[in-house]
Amino acid sequence: MQEWQNPSSSEAPKWKQPILGFFYAINYDERLIDPAHLMRFYRTYLFTAMLIQPLLCWGIDLLPNDIVAPLPDKNYVKVGYYGTQNNTYLKNGSVVSSAPYASPVIENPNANLRLVRSYAIGDLPGISYIQLPYGTIKPQGSLSAYPGTTGFGDVGLASAIWPYSNRETRTYLGIAGYLILPTGSYSSTQTLTMGGNRYISDLQVGFQKPIIENLEGMIAVDTMFFGGNSQCATACLSATNVSLTQKPLTTVQLGPVYAINQTYTVGASYIYVAGGATLVNNAYQNNVINTQRFLLSGIAYTDLGRFTLQYGRDMEIKNGFIQTKLLSIGYTMEF
Repeated sequence: MQEWQNPSSSEAPKWKQPILGFFYAINYDERLIDPAHLMRFYRTYLFTAMLIQPLLCWGIDLLPNDIVAPLPDKNYVKVGYYGTQNNTYLKNGSVVSSAPYASPVIENPNANLRLVRSYAIGDLPGISYIQLPYGTIKPQGSLSAYPGTTGFGDVGLASAIWPYSNRETRTYLGIAGYLILPTGSYSSTQTLTMGGNRYISDLQVGFQKPIIENLEGMIAVDTMFFGGNSQCATACLSATNVSLTQKPLTTVQLGPVYAINQTYTVGASYIYVAGGATLVNNAYQNNVINTQRFLLSGIAYTDLGRFTLQYGRDMEIKNGFIQTKLLSIGYTMEF
């Protein structure tokens, strides 16, 4: 099947890849906490970190050649596994080792189903998809006393268009929009939920062009915008529902893409994420996200379909549980 050969020679269809991945937390000012309630604060703070994490983890990471324009009038289905492991907790750049943070471990395995349709708007290539996640959040280590959760995550919608697409020079400029719908499992009285109970949108621009022969370079920039959650109780240290809002979050991703041969392509990405501080009832929580990550990716184009493998981790973070492992496996086929 020509669609699954390396795009350096036959322009296999690709698309944007939104992935769950980060763990971040609200950082409350400890000067407002009475010492007699300090242990309760840390426990509730832990719940806040784990509950807010699904709301913040919609990173718009790209696989190699995701910026290559797709062939029109194609239908695809993708099934995938996406799992992360996070441990050491940091607050404004400093490690927190007080209970219950002595040896925290948080596992977050997810399965995703995605339906994709490519098309053309005039002469411009385009693509859209809908994605449904199902996953589990499992506290372990010093967090093992806290219950986990399992359920459906929020449905993701995305569309992309390529204002510039030159297959002869292998140069592409794409623009994508994403919308996360609050359809996942959520309860304001639960400490852990897969759903975020708010809308999330994202606008992304990506560019890719050859450097030498089979080596290409890509760069993408996106900004994520968060709707409000007016039903935040347990996660916001409140007995009743309060308002949770969040500042925009910007991500820059860049790196090389190398086509080994007609079947295999590999890539490496450096990712910088900044912004995304939260507010509870309009009170600023001093928890700005400032994260550096890396991703290593591999793709195999076969007659059976496209197989993808991605591994990464955080290199440096300012707030939250540091991500020590990200593993993503996917299979895509045409139907």
